[in-house]
Amino acid sequence: MIEHSLTLLLILFFMQKLQNENLLDRLIRVALGELFLLLAFFWVSGTLSLVLYIVGGVTLFTAITGFCALYKIINFSTVVKFPSALGKKIIYFFVVVLVMLPTIGAYYSNFFTKKFFLEDYNRMNNYYKQTLFNTGKDLRPESIDNYEKLVIEYKKYSDKYSVYHPYVIRKDSQFNDDIKNISEKIVNAKDKIYNGDLLALHKELEDVRPIFQDMLKRNNFSMLAVALVDFHDAMEKAIAAADAKDAQGVIDVYPEIDEKLKAVEETANDDEIKAIRANLDSLLDLANNNKTEELSKKAGELKSSFVKVYLKRG
Repeated sequence: MIEHSLTLLLILFFMQKLQNENLLDRLIRVALGELFLLLAFFWVSGTLSLVLYIVGGVTLFTAITGFCALYKIINFSTVVKFPSALGKKIIYFFVVVLVMLPTIGAYYSNFFTKKFFLEDYNRMNNYYKQTLFNTGKDLRPESIDNYEKLVIEYKKYSDKYSVYHPYVIRKDSQFNDDIKNISEKIVNAKDKIYNGDLLALHKELEDVRPIFQDMLKRNNFSMLAVALVDFHDAMEKAIAAADAKDAQGVIDVYPEIDEKLKAVEETANDDEIKAIRANLDSLLDLANNNKTEELSKKAGELKSSFVKVYLKRG
């Protein structure tokens, strides 16, 4: 241990003798080196990420040691003696940049890479939701219109994120497989969208939603959309029971739905969310009072209040 420390001290002493960068030069190199490392870690992936790690590491190393091999080769130096007061200010900024830039840069890089990813996801997912909604209503022109837009937007999304993995999804080893799986389901829907059974297709397209849901959960997105999708799956069980005039079935599934809706309410609880709660609790009251003839209508109101929120904000 002592030998390693002495070796390091000797290297630093030797490098100090070879220094050919002034304080301002080193300050700029610190900023650039940390910027390259932030870009490599948060913003890019693959070969470009490796290149930026190397460039950033080398730039930061030259800033810390004060020695640039390229300067040595071309016999150039920026070493200059600054006035004492100015030198102290540069050293102060050197330390501030060295400490603050990575902290601030990491925070905002994490925030914006996640924001941009979600914007791309929501742009594409909006057409998926509209296609799903219209096929469920057996509306052919509307289904075709939204499906065609979905195909375009999903291709942009998959082309981008199948090769570019920003920090927010970098550890997700299943991401590319999910992208490919969803792509196949969307492509396979083409014939039925134009000429087939839309209601049957609606059920097939429903299989895409859990894949999206799991993708978001794995990557720690706590969005209202995730909570709404969770609630939807449980809600459908109550609607099926209500349509079958099965009061006990509604009662049995209520605790699960209630738990899922609470997760939604923790994320947002405005008047639109409260309307979902009111319809759900009314459905339970009808079931408890065995008013089986009224269950289906109330279940429809519950789903309508959910769809209103999901299409706008899910």
